[in-house]
Amino acid sequence: MRQTITCLDDLQRLARRRVPRLFYDYVDSGSWTQATYRENSEDLARLHFRQRVGCNVEHITTRTTILGQPVSLPLILAPTGLTGMVYPDGELLAARAAAAAGVPYTLSTVSISSIEAVAAECAKPFWFQLYMMKDRGFIADLIARADAAGCSALVLTLDLPIQGQRHKDIRNGLSVPPALTLRGMMSMLMHPRWCLGMLQTPRRTFGNIVGHANGVTDTLGFAEWVSRQFDRSFCWEDIAWVKQRWRGKLVIKGIMDSADAGQAFAAGADAIVVSNHGGRQLDGAPSTISVLPAITESVGGAGEIIMDSGIRSGQDIVRALAMGADSVMIGRAFLYGLGALGEAGVTLCLDLLRKEMESTMALCGVTRIDALSPQHIVDYPWPLTAGHAAARRFQPPALQPIAEAPHR
Repeated sequence: MRQTITCLDDLQRLARRRVPRLFYDYVDSGSWTQATYRENSEDLARLHFRQRVGCNVEHITTRTTILGQPVSLPLILAPTGLTGMVYPDGELLAARAAAAAGVPYTLSTVSISSIEAVAAECAKPFWFQLYMMKDRGFIADLIARADAAGCSALVLTLDLPIQGQRHKDIRNGLSVPPALTLRGMMSMLMHPRWCLGMLQTPRRTFGNIVGHANGVTDTLGFAEWVSRQFDRSFCWEDIAWVKQRWRGKLVIKGIMDSADAGQAFAAGADAIVVSNHGGRQLDGAPSTISVLPAITESVGGAGEIIMDSGIRSGQDIVRALAMGADSVMIGRAFLYGLGALGEAGVTLCLDLLRKEMESTMALCGVTRIDALSPQHIVDYPWPLTAGHAAARRFQPPALQPIAEAPHR
């Protein structure tokens, strides 16, 4: 029986059936107790909308710009490692779907498809994500490769000086390519469609690293290399080294503190990503939506603010924009679509998000995303800064019209 897809939860259930467990669990897990992973979505759901009626919402648009690039939705496909193991050639398919939908795609350093492979497949510029590692020669080469491929932004991830422990990955014995253990073999054999697709593609290892990094000629070498490469000494002054080599837009990802947000813009970032790595790094950290208002208020106007972690619907996007974000990143959301239906699933994910955004905006009496502000949310579980609190101009029972002004 054909399954009717109405929301991202449906795509997630289908992905769970079609993706081998070790790779599905890699996507759908957080570190340690997974408390932060859960709270990212739960705290978004706690924000209630201010419903309005009698507003002319005939012409609604979700279009905007991100770093000067026109987009159809205020979102970017986040950098996600091992995307090509969730679905064969996953990075290529996701990049194509994003380009067709008119939103940016971000390729991870630890992707299965290489920068060059994605550039050859995707007619539009994409973003590239960079981890800072001790081998600066290799990092300089990655930056040069991203520049040669025409990448329009570099996303520098700072919240991984050490990898958070994810219990599911350890129990599953996650490796690339999958280890030939009985448990791993059984998991893959239960998914013949996935196995057939992997047999038909040559891309089954880390395309940006194996054969490029010094001494990394196979996946075993990659594992050993990574274990000693994350640079714990990296600090704000080192961003100048990156900017000397990168001519395009710079985005700094992993910001969860107002002071760090200010440091990022002072170091030359064009945008920051408010992110706790989807709850995959510091378990016990607050949700991203709970720290977003304070960060927005502290650096308002310094550059663009992107919120990541926990977005599971178009309503969540509206919530993030109302609380101060200029745009959002989605990771698990598009991976559920990819795992379920390949490129068509990513396209469907983006279409669902757009429709949910439009419906929510209409019922809140809003036609443009730059009109969203905290006054479209009726209650807040966390204290707001003075600037955000001032936006709450509720005057019941005679409600005043909401002025459609930029949310910042």
